[in-house]
Amino acid sequence: MVAQHPRPSARVGRPRALGPSESQLSPRDEVLAAAAELFTENGYAATTTRAVAERAGLRQASMYHYFARKEDILATLLESTVEPSLQLATALLARSEADPAARLWALAAADAALLHRGLYNLGALYQLPEVRGERFAGFRGARAELRAAYGELLHLIAPDEPGRELRCDLLLGLVEGGVAVVRDRGRGNGDGDGAGGGYGTAEVGAAVADAVLRLAGCDRAAREAAALAGRELA
Repeated sequence: MVAQHPRPSARVGRPRALGPSESQLSPRDEVLAAAAELFTENGYAATTTRAVAERAGLRQASMYHYFARKEDILATLLESTVEPSLQLATALLARSEADPAARLWALAAADAALLHRGLYNLGALYQLPEVRGERFAGFRGARAELRAAYGELLHLIAPDEPGRELRCDLLLGLVEGGVAVVRDRGRGNGDGDGAGGGYGTAEVGAAVADAVLRLAGCDRAAREAAALAGRELA
């Protein structure tokens, strides 16, 4: 999926309106962190901009200096879950000399790790009806490009395999859904190495990438070789 907003070093939403924040986030990132928490825990529709500002420790008028509308906050959060992976996908597609299975492993592992290491499960917001609106065209476009990159690598591995579009959808669902399943098991220590369900982020990335290569039809020897080479590409 967008790096996600920086991890707070203290509880989000310190009362900046009453004094300095105890976190090390900028005011803009305080808003994003607060919104991510409220959107994922209370729901997007049920969360007001006033609630986001209060959780971020800002006056509502001050928050509008960074984001004019609630939609802008959500769009920024969603784009942050896709853009880093899309940048990596573009770079990996340009590495035509590299094994496509290794490139697919590297992309899937990094993509899954990005979704896993965030404080909140922003991937759960992908299916919101609001995301169909025009304001989210950038996010939808970036996600479509990422899907296409997965599809191109999949095609390079198995060019004659039927059902390419379906397999590509299943592959993207495996990455996004697999991370969601792990996160649902609960959070670990929050340092990025013991995230959802107690699994380390690198461990989740590698497991998801291995499952992606299984879907691509790679046998065990090919998967092990791809993982070894893929770690050098990411």
